[in-house]
Amino acid sequence: MDSSGDLSAAAAGHVVDRPARAVGAAVFASPHSGCRYPADLIAASRLDARALRRSEDCFVHEIFAAAPECGAPLIRALFPRAYIDPNREPYELDPAMFDGPLPSYCNTTSPRVMAGLGTIARIVATGADIYARKLGVAEGLERIERCYRPYHRDLAALIEERRRRFGHAVLIDCHSMPSVGGPFDFDAGRRRADIILGDGHGRSCAAVVVDTVTRLLRGQGYRVGHNVPYAGAFTTQHYGRPDEGVHALQIEINRDLYMDERSYTRTPGLARLAADMRPLAAALAGLDARGLAA
Repeated sequence: MDSSGDLSAAAAGHVVDRPARAVGAAVFASPHSGCRYPADLIAASRLDARALRRSEDCFVHEIFAAAPECGAPLIRALFPRAYIDPNREPYELDPAMFDGPLPSYCNTTSPRVMAGLGTIARIVATGADIYARKLGVAEGLERIERCYRPYHRDLAALIEERRRRFGHAVLIDCHSMPSVGGPFDFDAGRRRADIILGDGHGRSCAAVVVDTVTRLLRGQGYRVGHNVPYAGAFTTQHYGRPDEGVHALQIEINRDLYMDERSYTRTPGLARLAADMRPLAAALAGLDARGLAA
């Protein structure tokens, strides 16, 4: 965890690692592996620094670090999910968290808001409340303008660059998941697959994308699931428009494969995963527009 990273207006909230030469239409994104915990979050939180990390997809950007070497850009958030969640609508906000009325355009009743996991989350993944006080409305909206909107502006630009150049784009939204279902999950207490692929039940990408990734990962020995318990959230739903040549697939990696979930430290499995994601990036680069349209 890096609590010294200042996410002031002058500081970058995300990084785009670009390839020296674009090969294929893939774009990789890691929205939840940011670990620069801003001072205003620490000051407002009732949780200690370690507890705040319970929502973090630790080290996921490292697992996919070879994407630029394979010709695909990797966009990665530096801000943590507990501060702003870019895998939500821009204004999914819980009015009970704020000290005044929210603008009328906010979505205050989505299932994610009701669960405490809106654009500005009320809880961490284990259900513990984050904040010791109500947030100012202007404070919350400013986070969105400073962190969320620039991230999605650049992500949308990367996708459009690929679509124009190659006739299509394939977004891989990269995440990690607890190895066992949590107390609020339908699979509570059960061991999860190694990797879950989410395509919104067939709506966010062509079947060939899922088939290509599934075949490759199973060939490497991973147990791969499909849409259960994660079918994809805002990013895949918003950007996945197969009829317009934009395909989006969410990938969730079991944390037990590469980290100690108690100490938030890397294990030797991370190096294996990182090596195995290299051929995945190459395989996606090999997909052509004609195959995706089939």
